[in-house]
Formats: sequence, structure tokens, C-alpha cells
Amino acid sequence: MVVAAVLAAALTHATWNALAHGIRDQLLAFTLVGGGGALCGALLACFAPLPAAGAWPALLVSAVLHVVYQALLMRSFRMGEFGQMYPIARGTAPLVVTVLAAVFVHEMPDAWQLAGVLLASVGLVGVALWGLRTGVGKAAGPQWPALTAAVCTGLAIASYTVVDGVGVRASGTSLGYIAWLMLLEGLPIPLWALATRRGELAAQLRPIALRGLVGGALSMLAYGLVLWAQTRAPLAPVAALRESSIIAGAAIGALFFKERFGWPRTAASVLMVGGIALMLHGS
Repeated sequence: MVVAAVLAAALTHATWNALAHGIRDQLLAFTLVGGGGALCGALLACFAPLPAAGAWPALLVSAVLHVVYQALLMRSFRMGEFGQMYPIARGTAPLVVTVLAAVFVHEMPDAWQLAGVLLASVGLVGVALWGLRTGVGKAAGPQWPALTAAVCTGLAIASYTVVDGVGVRASGTSLGYIAWLMLLEGLPIPLWALATRRGELAAQLRPIALRGLVGGALSMLAYGLVLWAQTRAPLAPVAALRESSIIAGAAIGALFFKERFGWPRTAASVLMVGGIALMLHGS
């Protein structure tokens, strides 16, 4: 059940990221995604139990980390290919989560789980190195600013993953936790857009409103499934299993954005599947 939930979250996550990337103005895209997530969170908060007091420090820290993550993701999407930026951003996280979970949560992966995380990460590092060597993307030569933003995005992902793993376990309610998290993290970027675009914002949002709001709902569903899984399994395997979304992301990039899939991304996908198999063997 946990594995199925995380794999569904991975596919859903790749889909909402693709919807956001497909909107040319990234501030508008993340305004709608954040607004859609905040709206869903507010509705869910009316029915879900309030998280326990011990979860609120983690909730507040996580909301800040999620806003930083969104800002970095916007930057990487503006400058690089979806099929490369997405796997680098997502692929940086599992190894970092493994280390942070061991240090701060005292969750030590077994040999199979560690081997799976390492194997999956090797494939993702290969995608990054291939991109540096060939200079794929929107500009010739290595896209150092985009790649830096993608790696920093991965570090933000790892940070909020561990914080949320602690917070949702202390909350007593995964539904209440995701509702308040989406509400808190979803408002800052729309408020920033409102302050900077002012009277032009509504007209700019109207043509892409449905696509962006669907992305926000998918974002909440994807992370809600992950939070639920984190209450029932160790953080590192859940984080690594979640990054199977890079396979879906690379395929979406090839099918819808006409980006070349290439043998390195094929090899990375094979390694990712092998890593998942090892993690499942150890669980």
C-alpha cells in the first residue's frame, strides 16, 4: 500500500511540474499552483483535525522551505530543459535525505535500502554530468546557473522532506498537516505576484487559470500521499521511491516538450528502477 501510494505520488508530481513548466511565465504558473494548493488546503482544513501543537514548529519551517524550493524550481525551469532540470532537482534529494534522516531522526537504512538509494542516485548524477558535457538545453554549453538552481532545489527538497517527516508524525493527522502546509506555503508567491503585477495580474492569469489550478490540486494530492507514507515507513526509502517521478518527468519532456530522451536518460531510468527494486527487497 505504501509503495503504491508513493508511486502514484511520483506520477502526479511529475504531471503538475510539467503543467507548471508548460506555462511560459513561471511566476504566473507558480501563482496558480500555489493558489490552487492553498484553496484546496483551506477547504480540507475545514474538515480535517487540527495538527497537534508539537507539529507546528515543523509546519512553519517547512512552509518557508517550500517557498524557497518553489522559487528555485521556477528559476531552474526558466533556464533549462524540463527533462534535465527535473531529474537533477529530484535526484539530489534521496542521498541527502538518507544522511539527514540518519543524523536527525536516527533512521539507519539497511544494506538493501542503502544500495537502492545509491544505485538510483548514480543514474541521476549521470544525467547531470551528461548535460554538462553536451550542453543540452536552451543555450549552448553547460547551463551552470540552471544546474546550480536545480541542485539547490534538491537540497531544499531534502530539507523539507525530513522536517515534514518529523512534523507529520507529531501531528496525529496527515490530512490536517497537509491541509495547513498547503495553505501556509501556497500564499506567499501569489501575494508576491499580486504586489508586483498589480492590476495586470488577473488578465494575465485568466488564459491559463484552469491549467494552473489543476496543477495546484495535483501538487497537494502528490505531497499528501508522500506525507501519509512517511507516517508508515522510514524517510529515506520513501524519498528515493518518490524520485521514480524522474522517469515520468523525462518521458513527459520527450513527448510534450519535444526534448530528446537519449540513451543517458534511458540508462538513468533503468538504474532508477533497479534502485527501487533493491529498496523494495529491503523493505
